Amino acid sequence: MKFFAHSTAEIAGNAVVGENTKIWNDAQVREDVQIGEDCILGKNVYIDVGVKIGNNCRIQNNSSLFHGTILEDFVFIGPHVVFTNHKVPRAFNKQGMAIGPEDWVVGKIAVKYGASIGAQTVLVPGITIGKFAMIGAGSVVTKDVPDYTLVYGNPAADRGFVCQCGEKLVLNDDKAICSCNKKYQLDSSNILYIQE
Repeated sequence: MKFFAHSTAEIAGNAVVGENTKIWNDAQVREDVQIGEDCILGKNVYIDVGVKIGNNCRIQNNSSLFHGTILEDFVFIGPHVVFTNHKVPRAFNKQGMAIGPEDWVVGKIAVKYGASIGAQTVLVPGITIGKFAMIGAGSVVTKDVPDYTLVYGNPAADRGFVCQCGEKLVLNDDKAICSCNKKYQLDSSNILYIQE
């Protein structure tokens, strides 16, 4: 075994866990999960069936990633974050019977490279969080978040742009230079891109 799992962690036999990944106390990794290299899953993290997690991701204590969640590399998930997977959940189907797996309409949530999700955020299914986007703590995210965009609130709303380093950008004539010296420009479609 080339990864670390705490003695209280539960990892399904067919889950694939990358080298140097650490899975801490009481975490549960379900069937058909793929976790990349050098990830950290904190205490009491729940990873549902079929979830895919890239390399170098950080998932903090008590977060739940349900079926349909896909994280690219270098994604940060704060504590108590919930990735939901059904927009109209019920315990019964249209016939009034208890639901089974065939009744569940799984909605997907994709989180792109380098994005960060703040503590106690709830994400609804059918959305994509863009590269290096940042979600403020306590948000409810109901729609796509573009690359480099800062959102927070309930529902989460655009609050500006962030650099790859996480610092909020200040635009001047549709341009910004971060304190880390990365340069940005706002294009005509309001998507922020790195200037080469």
